Amino acid sequence: MSKKSVVIWDGNVRDAALSILLAIDKNQAYSNLLLHETIKRHKIETKDRALLTEITYGTLQYKMTLDYYLEPFVRGKIDHWVRWLLRLSLYQMHYLTRIPPHAAVNEAVEIAKRRGHQGIASTVNGILRSILRQGVPSLEDIKDPIERLAIETSHPNWLVERFVNNYGVDVATEMLNENNMPPVQTVRVNSVKATVAEAIASLEAEGLSAKQSDMMPECLHVTNGQPARTQAFKDGLITIQDESSMIPANVLNPTPGMRVLDMCAAPGGKTTHLAEKMNNEGSILATDLHPHKLDLIDHNTERLGLEIVQTAPIDGRKAPEFLQVESFDAVLVDAPCSGLGVIRRKPDIKYTKREEDLENLQKIQLALLDAGAKVLKQDGKLVYSTCTVDQQENEGTVQAFLTEHPEMEAIQLESLPTKLAEKQANGMLQVFPQDFGSDGFFVAAFRKKGESN
Repeated sequence: MSKKSVVIWDGNVRDAALSILLAIDKNQAYSNLLLHETIKRHKIETKDRALLTEITYGTLQYKMTLDYYLEPFVRGKIDHWVRWLLRLSLYQMHYLTRIPPHAAVNEAVEIAKRRGHQGIASTVNGILRSILRQGVPSLEDIKDPIERLAIETSHPNWLVERFVNNYGVDVATEMLNENNMPPVQTVRVNSVKATVAEAIASLEAEGLSAKQSDMMPECLHVTNGQPARTQAFKDGLITIQDESSMIPANVLNPTPGMRVLDMCAAPGGKTTHLAEKMNNEGSILATDLHPHKLDLIDHNTERLGLEIVQTAPIDGRKAPEFLQVESFDAVLVDAPCSGLGVIRRKPDIKYTKREEDLENLQKIQLALLDAGAKVLKQDGKLVYSTCTVDQQENEGTVQAFLTEHPEMEAIQLESLPTKLAEKQANGMLQVFPQDFGSDGFFVAAFRKKGESN
């Protein structure tokens, strides 16, 4: 292979984007983590940061569409990195209006020379200039509607078919398109340390624009800047969290003095939200399968000034072996899932997940719920949440759990804003990415009524 070794950042945004895309592809790394790490490590300036983010995510999000557009123009075998360079360049030419197409072509040729040799540069130049002259092939030529929707929105066929079967063509199409839109930047106000007005004032004092959500009162929408770098963040006035992720703590709705178990708790976003809702009074045990992740929870609770959280390295499925049966007033099971609700934050998910993965996940979800039910007191509340939009993992898991546990009953979700309360059915709530610009999310609530009830 003719690729030369390169550093991720040498001041060239497009070259850096290509390095990140290759690393994601090779190492199955999450795009959001690698992008964030690159920006942080190299202290990339705002203008470059915005373009780097846009072309990295955009190329990933539309990978299948870009391959469809490239197919008629690529003759013979090309190196893997060259294909990624072509995707990256075509994304800029086809989707970004403010970058002149010839500039994207010239930059691609220069990168090809640096990473390869003149022959590769000529190939890249020839392919991209042919596309400029002839235009890309029409998606209307794809006769099968599922395949056309898959290529148009760049989601695997099996996933498109599954979404359509679950929710119908209209909802599925809207969701598939929404998955390619940039996410809204949101933060949660720490009610133990600040009011919403105080948090907004602190952010605005540093030049950020923030406004209170009309959905979740503790949520702020931030339209510029990096909240994680602000004094408000350092002082524990805010936490970075998607708005949908604020639903489970509201549904559990713990009161001060309760004893709460948060299973699969790392990195602690929902744990700290629960502690804030309890006004830092009572006790929360936050467990996670991975001991090193518990440090993240400890770090968060310290920054936020929350003292009621203890952490323990426990596999939630084995909770009854380590914890007293029927000893918790409330339990949150934010279960491992396919993550199909957060595709726009992690576009690589849609290419790496397989349909059989979902079957295995449901077994884990049911084992966690079973353990959670055992350590829950009678009349206690159990909340199940996922960041997926898959019916099998959500409604399917709930139904299977209720069938196996006659002592548990589904209950109405409480403490929800009106818009969300109206969407719940049978003690379950499915939020789609298109509903209010947040992640796809699912929440269900149960009460332990006891064997004889």
